[in-house]
Amino acid sequence: MPLPKKRHSKARGRKRRTHWKIPAVGLVACPQCKALKKPHQVCSVCGSYSGRQVLTIEEKKEKKKEI
Repeated sequence: MPLPKKRHSKARGRKRRTHWKIPAVGLVACPQCKALKKPHQVCSVCGSYSGRQVLTIEEKKEKKKEI
């Protein structure tokens, strides 16, 4: 395997890596509750997937502080 004759500078290596980016996650609206969710995933708000109820989501109970 060939080896480089001279060392590349840090800037040269960083210029090469400028296109190594993580793409942003595409979000879609849930057809039932209109909340944003990942495509092809169960909605975490209403628990539906592909027009049918898959999960039962329990509502959070609020704690009241009594003085």
